Amino acid sequence: MEGAPVSRRRALAGMAVALGGAGYVGASGESDTSETVSMLAAGSLNDALENGLRPTVDATLEVEAHGSAQVARLVAEGSKAPDIVSLADVALFDAWVKPAWYAEFATNAVVIAYNPETPGGKRLAAAGSDEWYRPLLDGAVTLGRTDPDLDPLGYRTLFALELATAYYDLDVDLREAVPRREQVYPETQLISGFETGGIDAAVAYRNMAVERDYAYIELPVEVDQSSPHLADHYARATYELPDGTVVSGRPISYGSTMLRDSPAVRDVFEAHVTGPYLDAFGFGVPADYPRYTPHAPDALTN
Repeated sequence: MEGAPVSRRRALAGMAVALGGAGYVGASGESDTSETVSMLAAGSLNDALENGLRPTVDATLEVEAHGSAQVARLVAEGSKAPDIVSLADVALFDAWVKPAWYAEFATNAVVIAYNPETPGGKRLAAAGSDEWYRPLLDGAVTLGRTDPDLDPLGYRTLFALELATAYYDLDVDLREAVPRREQVYPETQLISGFETGGIDAAVAYRNMAVERDYAYIELPVEVDQSSPHLADHYARATYELPDGTVVSGRPISYGSTMLRDSPAVRDVFEAHVTGPYLDAFGFGVPADYPRYTPHAPDALTN
């Protein structure tokens, strides 16, 4: 299966320009172009924030992106104090950041993105969604993935391999057989490995492939961790982080919270969690999102 057509990139750029022309006035009813709003975010959100959100807000937006586990640690340790924190796994809020509230605002799916011009990429394309794991097992594909100690995509990659072993009823344990240390890249550099020729394929989020117009293999819903209806199934897979925290598989859901409140921060936050840019950049937005935990500000929930 292929990702978005080439014309999508032009459509995303056009949307940003169109939305950016008027700016965004959110829950506060006012906007301050002189105030700087800082955001520390999951690496998979970076392109959408820079090219989708930034043109739609009036405040000066500063975005810094890392793997979500690293983001959560930086905030919990006091190394970073951003106005807004956005993570690719809401479990990290409860484990480290411990905010008074947060909003779930988008979903995603794990896919195998590949370069259709390389021999390894062609092997993956031929294998398709039924046998994508075979070229990985026989060493025909150079694979990229992210660090599970720093990033939810990293441990979700391991979960996908474990879930796939059961789904395809394989004799070999994909979680043990496929990963190698040299495959690990920072999340913000993972997909760019295609452009440098360093890798044939990467385990990525769907939005990362869509926003760059890369071909990708869609995995079965039992493996891709996208369905709220399969939460118990995904939870069979676990990973222990370096500090001893054990994370379990769960449907992929992005969350965000404000650590500082002001009219400008509120406006940026509301544009972030409700903006149409999310769908355009390949994220899923369920009908009941954004979904707030208790104690969220009335200005956002009413």
